[in-house]
Amino acid sequence: MKKIEAIVRHHLLDEIKGALVTAGYHGMTITEVRGFGRQKGQTETYRGAEYVVEFIPKVKIEVVAKAADAQKVIDLIMAKARSGKIGDGKIFVTDLASVVRIRTGETGETAL
Repeated sequence: MKKIEAIVRHHLLDEIKGALVTAGYHGMTITEVRGFGRQKGQTETYRGAEYVVEFIPKVKIEVVAKAADAQKVIDLIMAKARSGKIGDGKIFVTDLASVVRIRTGETGETAL
């Protein structure tokens, strides 16, 4: 099993969620996050005054999938999140040793 964490722009969340649900991936966790990468923040103007926003707001989408399905999930996210501009985000993939469904006690892929 794999855990796929995608950090993407806020306005793309609904498109990404829709693509994943349509493809049959219904379980996901969404978290509001802030950070920066190569863009190192940005300058904003508010009421005529400029200020630097060091941490850019993003959304983190977490999906757990069977190892065989991981690349499909990654491809779906990339297709909806890629603009070709700095700040598109990142996808992190990690191996999961175990998953347990609390309600039933099921483990492994059956718990997904």
